[in-house]
Amino acid sequence: MLMIRSDFDTLYEALLNRDPSYDGRVYVCVASTGIFCRLTCPARKPKRENCTFYETVAECIDAGFRPCKRCKPTTPQASADPVVKPLIEALEGQPGYRWREPDIVRMGLDPSTVRRAFKRHFGMTFLEMARQRRLQEGFSTLAEGGKVIDAQITAGFESPSAFREAFAKILGQAPGTFSQDPMLFADWVPSPLGPLIAVTDRTQLHLLEFLDRRALPAEFRKLQGFAKGNIGFGRTEITDQIQDELRLFFDGSSGVFETKLALHGSTFTRDVWRELLKIPAGGTRSYSELARELGRPEAVRAVARATGANQIAIVVPCHRVLGVDGSLTGYGGGLWRKQRLIELERSYSSNQNAI
Repeated sequence: MLMIRSDFDTLYEALLNRDPSYDGRVYVCVASTGIFCRLTCPARKPKRENCTFYETVAECIDAGFRPCKRCKPTTPQASADPVVKPLIEALEGQPGYRWREPDIVRMGLDPSTVRRAFKRHFGMTFLEMARQRRLQEGFSTLAEGGKVIDAQITAGFESPSAFREAFAKILGQAPGTFSQDPMLFADWVPSPLGPLIAVTDRTQLHLLEFLDRRALPAEFRKLQGFAKGNIGFGRTEITDQIQDELRLFFDGSSGVFETKLALHGSTFTRDVWRELLKIPAGGTRSYSELARELGRPEAVRAVARATGANQIAIVVPCHRVLGVDGSLTGYGGGLWRKQRLIELERSYSSNQNAI
């Protein structure tokens, strides 16, 4: 844990001036309130003797402070990064644009710095994110009933084969092979940690996975077997429901998911997933604890495999499972996402304890 002491005067001055250059880089923990804030927080500024500065949200939480409800320091920090912010805004302004490194240079930014910043915040480079965003635009076109050629053009792909290959890399099949009379409907939903693919029917959520998860094509094939090949593009009320619940979750407004789930797996695997659903937001378990709670203390490895096979990210909270020593362990969505989710959910726990 790194506590910043060497430049206290500069940091306190930045706090008084609400200096935005420190946003996302340094946080102030206030002993008199038990709250930690961004340095840009609009709340009344604390006395010097009540302030301690830390570099990360995790350090503030570990020190026993709860997040401020006004400046919301647990929300994604990327929007505060002066390297990241202009590129994200440019990407949203031109989601179908085919970005290259010269475009970054023309914006007055160093490609190496940009690459490191995006890797730190999102686990991927800006160019990877831009390509993913283009595919999302194509996916939306298909979900709205558009033709494959329309989706290809919207996504900014000059070559039909390149579009098919890029699409198939994500879901394991080309867009033209999807059903025109589907039983299950696939569309993407946004999140601060990256887009997710949601597959629903009229009453249940069958799959929710991050777009860049390596196991997604295999999971999709398995679901195609269940649906006898009848997965198509589109949204249902369930898609809209889970998107709204995810928005509230990431806003810090609600940690409750009420969307009905369809769990596809063996009896044991489904039992493990149901046990995961019992872990409250802000809580964690080890694989051995889960095995004991299931009455199968000898089945730690089987529990770990079942946890890793979870197909409904965030809602079935496999990210709440840690190593026996409390360390982060494997997570299909990436350890950086697991860390962000745990930090966010600790803020739910802190707020509940404060009431």
